[in-house]
Amino acid sequence: MPDSYTKAANLKVDIQGQGFPILALHGHPGCGRSLSVFTNHLSKRYQTFAPDLRGYGKSRFQGNFAMQEHLTDLEALLDRFQIEKCLLLGWSLGGILAMELALRLPQRVTGLILVATAARPRGNHPPITWQDNLYTGVAGLLNYIKPSWRWNIETFGKRSLFRHLIQQHTPTAYSYIAQEAVPAYLQTSPAATRALYNALRLGYNRLPDLELINCPSLVMAGGQDRHITAESSLETAQHLKYSQWRCYPHTAHLFPWEIPQQVLSDIDHWLAKHPQVIVSQ
Repeated sequence: MPDSYTKAANLKVDIQGQGFPILALHGHPGCGRSLSVFTNHLSKRYQTFAPDLRGYGKSRFQGNFAMQEHLTDLEALLDRFQIEKCLLLGWSLGGILAMELALRLPQRVTGLILVATAARPRGNHPPITWQDNLYTGVAGLLNYIKPSWRWNIETFGKRSLFRHLIQQHTPTAYSYIAQEAVPAYLQTSPAATRALYNALRLGYNRLPDLELINCPSLVMAGGQDRHITAESSLETAQHLKYSQWRCYPHTAHLFPWEIPQQVLSDIDHWLAKHPQVIVSQ
């Protein structure tokens, strides 16, 4: 879809560190802060840019928009900060946008880290009941007030929709949910939700185009992800020319918050094996 007429939104961006630029793209619902599990670590060696996408977080936007306009915003962001080349990290929706940006700007993207995402996303989420919504509301509120409270995790958390987002109900995971997931959810606009659902309703599928991506990629998935299945993430990895695949058993869509040290260690090892993704030339 041509989008040259679209005016780019001036995105709010969280910038950390110094060095080769890494553009980190959040999911839905989400915001730049939702990626702190990655950016706090990577910014010790690189410069991380974590924007709030249009309609998310503090990047407020009036009126409806299409998913394609996120790409216009991100290209404008690269121009604003004079980023000629960067590594892309995308979680869920952010991973889809990372692949789209690599197809749109191949000369500016050195590599892809794709987290819980797919070029033809498929889910197997069971039907949501009123009890699910009730328990999720109670669990989320209590966890926001008193993060990682074991009684709340056992009484409400494990019976809520959190059980489909995480498999390991650890204090660490619930701390991230309290500090980052709940505020991001509350700041996600209806327009952003409509843009995503409209794109999914059209049957999003970029698998045939992935052969055009020539940079290295690391594709990571949670074994029990119900939102974007590990099978659909594996399918994406198999269509990418230079990909490495990592699947983590007993985790789900929010696996970076379940096993952060393992995930970050695997990213560090992949970066060490592919130094070309963090070099400007």
